[in-house]
Amino acid sequence: MPFDFLKRNKPDPSGGGKRKGSASGTGSAAGTPGGAQRGVAFEGLTEEWRLVGMMEIPGRLSDALNKRESITIADVKWAPFDGSAELVSAPGLKTIDPYDLIIVLAGEGSLPPLTDAERSAFKVHKIAYDVALEVPPFRVVGTVYLFPGSEPDRLLDRATEMFIPLVDATAYLDGRSVTEENIEAILVNRFYLRGVEQIDRRTGIKAQTLPGAPLGGTSWQDRSR
Repeated sequence: MPFDFLKRNKPDPSGGGKRKGSASGTGSAAGTPGGAQRGVAFEGLTEEWRLVGMMEIPGRLSDALNKRESITIADVKWAPFDGSAELVSAPGLKTIDPYDLIIVLAGEGSLPPLTDAERSAFKVHKIAYDVALEVPPFRVVGTVYLFPGSEPDRLLDRATEMFIPLVDATAYLDGRSVTEENIEAILVNRFYLRGVEQIDRRTGIKAQTLPGAPLGGTSWQDRSR
């Protein structure tokens, strides 16, 4: 497997077409944030590969990815994302550019320990939406939490957050699950996002409008007026 597989054109967050990627299989992560580093297990899927290893970051996995800077990685194994071969060691991979990752699977260890004050700060009222996100070649089904007034379709808009988390989520490739259980969240790269659909979690497809017409009488909407 070539160690320059990540050198390709990547989305330009400013909307100016493509930018040349600078990630490579060797070297150090010049953009890795300072502070106390900790090893966080990650599993990422690119356009061709599944990567499994450790990211050296100081805090939350999502925060590190959203900085859009190269991240130091270690103990990396990789394989084709379609499962056609077993994971093998990739000792030459030392950094990863978040732009190369379509989705990242985050486990319980992806969050640092929080103080009571920090835990309270994260308890912001949000609305849960069950959605299916099309990030070719993958389809990710899960629950996204958005601030009141934000609709799931707005995920297609430009935003400061590069990755959006889905909880209780599963990623599919050609209808087959490519994720395992005990996933804390799936972080989806919005630059690869091509479609958003609200779904019924029981079926995994768009909720269908029931046929027929109202039978008459007073509805709950009428009583609430």
